[in-house]
Amino acid sequence: MEKQYTCPACNSPYGYEMGALICCPECGHEWSINENSESDEDTLLIKDANGNKLENGDDVVIAKDLPVKGAPKPIKAGTKVKNIRLTDGDHNIDCKIPGFGAMALKSEFVKKAN
Repeated sequence: MEKQYTCPACNSPYGYEMGALICCPECGHEWSINENSESDEDTLLIKDANGNKLENGDDVVIAKDLPVKGAPKPIKAGTKVKNIRLTDGDHNIDCKIPGFGAMALKSEFVKKAN
């Protein structure tokens, strides 16, 4: 009997081996066998627009102009945001933006600052 794997993306119990990868038939996510054994469910894996891993306390730069509801002007590309906090959900970064205050951002619109 083949071993079944739980998908880290959608928690489907129907993951199966396909060569060196494990595939999920429900969501199409693919991962390596080693990745499955090393995964820690308590940690968030959030990546920026360039694919760099983000962590709590990182500094990021806004990658494109972002319109803000109720604000007369957008957040300009190139704005540096310090000391981010990662959260679960659609907008997975909580931060304070100079001139705008507390805000939630999507990680796909930021780049990790050097």
